[in-house]
Amino acid sequence: MRRYGDVLVADAVGSPLMYILAMGIGLGSLLTGNQTLFDGVPYLVFIAPALLVSSAVQGATTESTFPVMDGFKWHRIYQGPLVTPISPQQIAQGQMLAILIRLLIQGSLFMVIVALFGAVHLPAGLIAIPIAALAGMAMGLPIMAYSATIKEEKGQFSIIMRFVFMPLFLFSGTFYPLTNLPIFLQWIGWISPIWHGTELSRWAMYGHQVGGWQALIHLAVLVALIAVGFVLTRRHFVARLGGTK
Repeated sequence: MRRYGDVLVADAVGSPLMYILAMGIGLGSLLTGNQTLFDGVPYLVFIAPALLVSSAVQGATTESTFPVMDGFKWHRIYQGPLVTPISPQQIAQGQMLAILIRLLIQGSLFMVIVALFGAVHLPAGLIAIPIAALAGMAMGLPIMAYSATIKEEKGQFSIIMRFVFMPLFLFSGTFYPLTNLPIFLQWIGWISPIWHGTELSRWAMYGHQVGGWQALIHLAVLVALIAVGFVLTRRHFVARLGGTK
């Protein structure tokens, strides 16, 4: 990741900043001028947790596609550790850990930006950083497991970004409450790590009402996706890199 670290930082800071300026402050000023509140708070405060989670999910999705393919096929960077005592399972876990570290750093940078705009209650809002990382891993690990099975890249990753990530981003209560959608579209949010992470992050950042059982369901969905992705990723790395040590 050091090779494109400047791009990572620019993306981690630039993308949420543009959304905050365009949506939170631009559109938000119009809504606030009309005395419109979302979930009892100004629009900027409402969308900030969703942007935090969406940014983490997008980052995890990106790191779980082309970089994984690169490790297996193009630069074959996974082959180097195989001549050491490191096992394929450990290589997979190292890739997961690298993504998690990126998400935590990215979330911290985002929180600094949001705090400068006064859109988070500190210090309780800091809990949203690991929540966003959890949501990112819930999306990233199943995708990583799939990426580990691809031997020829023929546009699969573009399809994931356009037809998986983008619909989840748009229909997960990011810019408006999920209940504003027709019931036949709300199911997209119910299965989306973005929505589950956003609900928990809104609770942490401004006190959004989330019942105890609802919080458990949100966490259970995220943990279940991570567990499935973790197991499948390790299995597929072993299949591609040749057994265990």
